[in-house]
Amino acid sequence: MSIITSEYKDWIGELKQRIRQSQIKAAVKVNTELLQLYWKLGGEIVEKQQNAQWGDGFLKQLSADLMAEFPEMKGFSLRNLERIRNLYLFYYEHYTITAQAVPQFGNANRKRVVVKIDAVTTKQPASQLGNGIRAQVVPQLAESFFSVPWGHHILIMQRCKEMDKALFYIHKTVENNWSRSVLDWQIDSNLFEREGKAVSTFSLTLPKPQSDLAQQITKDPYIIDIMGVRQEMQERELEAHLDKHISQYLLELGKGFTYYGHQIQLKVGDETFYIDQLFYHVRLHCYVVVELKATVFKPEHIGQLNFYVNAVNALMRTEGDNPTIGLLICKDKNDVVAEYTLQSVNSPIGVSSMKIYDQLTTEYKSALPTTEEIEAEIRSMGSR
Repeated sequence: MSIITSEYKDWIGELKQRIRQSQIKAAVKVNTELLQLYWKLGGEIVEKQQNAQWGDGFLKQLSADLMAEFPEMKGFSLRNLERIRNLYLFYYEHYTITAQAVPQFGNANRKRVVVKIDAVTTKQPASQLGNGIRAQVVPQLAESFFSVPWGHHILIMQRCKEMDKALFYIHKTVENNWSRSVLDWQIDSNLFEREGKAVSTFSLTLPKPQSDLAQQITKDPYIIDIMGVRQEMQERELEAHLDKHISQYLLELGKGFTYYGHQIQLKVGDETFYIDQLFYHVRLHCYVVVELKATVFKPEHIGQLNFYVNAVNALMRTEGDNPTIGLLICKDKNDVVAEYTLQSVNSPIGVSSMKIYDQLTTEYKSALPTTEEIEAEIRSMGSR
């Protein structure tokens, strides 16, 4: 009698999944331990070079000794020891870390969250600062810091000179499981400067915290790739192109957007209308109507979008859904005109512009990371 039964197949499938999950957890733990080692080592290197007045020759000797003792580890080259020291100095220089450690929203200034290194309140000798970062206000920030792969930390240090910007990308990397190439693109596209910048009515038309989250999911401008398509296109052409390359588009929209479709039909009375694009946002628990305009913003665009938002609320929204949100993405906009237009609007609507590229980086074209890519990225942490 063969043991390859349906029951066995189900069991072995579940077993394989558990093994994969345990491998991922083990890799994450290895990465966390490695980064904690690097952090403490960085502090000790700084202390030795300051207090013992050991110069750069000390790092060369240290590298040689550690590589001789641990030949299987790749992290003790002279260059990497310099990076370990720089990581420590980069964050210790500010010894209080201020950043958007958890999602903050809207057009107001980013909330300042203070994270103490070893709970010091005044400058202390480096010898007292080697044991790790502890988040006193938001503990998950420290978890995020030590969950990011070493290669990501190197990239962030190279590309981000401001503390709040660096910590923003650390948090986003963990939240979205970004590969290094996607992180590189997001920094290159100035996500930190673009996120939450749409002109909107959210603070006036939605309760907190939904209004804050709604503002956070917007960008201004949106960066849209139309490689292989002429620059001057009509809305329908742009919709069709984005529908064909929906994975790249979803990466730009951000986490939480689920694509419902484009040119969605709505029957209102005896007339039929078509929504450019319709999404459902799983964190906001609401429909998001997106209207694309290949022209500059005009006040009449808001009337059309407002109608679609009301129609979706009436025809598609259920008891479990929050109020529908409208998002107008146009070729360009005058912020003052947009703000004046929205003053009398009672629906939650945001207005953003778009920046069109006809050629983006190869890394970005890889689109959303697959499950296999995420697992491979995490498994590789231990080897860095």
